[in-house]
Amino acid sequence: MTEDNYSSEQRIETFLNNRKKRILLIVFALILLYLGSYIMDPYASYWGTYFTRPWPDMLEEWAISLIFCFLISEASIVIGKKLNRYIRWTDHPSRRLAIEAVLNLLVVMILNLSIDLSYYLLSNNPDMTIIGSKWSEEKAKGAIQWVTVSAILSLMIMAINIGNYLIVNWKDQALKAATMAQVAMEAELQALKLQIDPHFVFNNLSVLSELILEDQQLGFEYAENFSRIYRYLLVNSKKNVIPLEEELKFLHAYMFLIKHRIGKGVHFAIHVAEDSKQLYMPPLTLQLLVENALKHNKVVKSNPLHIRIYSNAGNELVVENSLLPIETSLESSGIGIRNIIRRYHLLSAKEPQIVKGPATFSVIIPLIHYDQQDTDNRR
Repeated sequence: MTEDNYSSEQRIETFLNNRKKRILLIVFALILLYLGSYIMDPYASYWGTYFTRPWPDMLEEWAISLIFCFLISEASIVIGKKLNRYIRWTDHPSRRLAIEAVLNLLVVMILNLSIDLSYYLLSNNPDMTIIGSKWSEEKAKGAIQWVTVSAILSLMIMAINIGNYLIVNWKDQALKAATMAQVAMEAELQALKLQIDPHFVFNNLSVLSELILEDQQLGFEYAENFSRIYRYLLVNSKKNVIPLEEELKFLHAYMFLIKHRIGKGVHFAIHVAEDSKQLYMPPLTLQLLVENALKHNKVVKSNPLHIRIYSNAGNELVVENSLLPIETSLESSGIGIRNIIRRYHLLSAKEPQIVKGPATFSVIIPLIHYDQQDTDNRR
């Protein structure tokens, strides 16, 4: 199970955690137990003399039946919660259903034997139990009916628990999908703003015109990188995740423009392990962090802004910049780091960490593990 899936399981609040609703489930199970037993054999001598028995005997039977229903209900809930961690419905639904059903039926058999054994050891009339009585056709029929009804009861409780879990999970996924769509739309709008931002276009076209006059080859390279940025924005801005290797290619094109527009006022250093390049991250993450560093820090030749991007042993990418704060920083776009954190909240159990030291500002970005099929589904 991936970390993001496990986190999703943890966020789901089970309907049956509510005490009142659990009590209602137990009462429902008790009624269903007697109703099922009656339907199985309404003409049995047990029902013909049911209300003629002493009240203490009836109360004792109801108490035992209530405990039995309570144990079945609680066992079904515990089994469901444990299996949610190790065998998710989305991965192996048939296997999950079979294992959960077998475990619930096994619990029913153990409870039946335990109750019968306890009654045999404690009762003054052991002949009333299966263990202590002589085996007869009527006794065998009654035992089979009881086991059948209790097994059906267990499966019905399991079905209620599963149905509730799937409904809650569906609502949770629908909410996450809606939130993800909103965040993705914000990221797309940010990409569109970058495409039509007159300052961005004007600054780069001004640099391009100067380079063409001074160095046609360099001007050609500048135009190539400028087009790569727009192509990347058009193709990848709507995706949820993208390989780090592709994000770095985009960043190199973006850095090329920055270096020739700002000059020696900024210095980049990138050291990323090859294995880390095969992992994933939300698109435009690095561009947003670099843009954030440039907006809030001075970029002067005498004291350049240093931006380091490197991977660590924990499958994380660190974007670190020196602190050279300007007195009046430009107003943030409102999407930057906050948008990155929101996207990670929906995509992974881990979220970016912000570390501000006396001389540096760092954002630690978790790299995401996805197999190709899962990635295709999430894009």
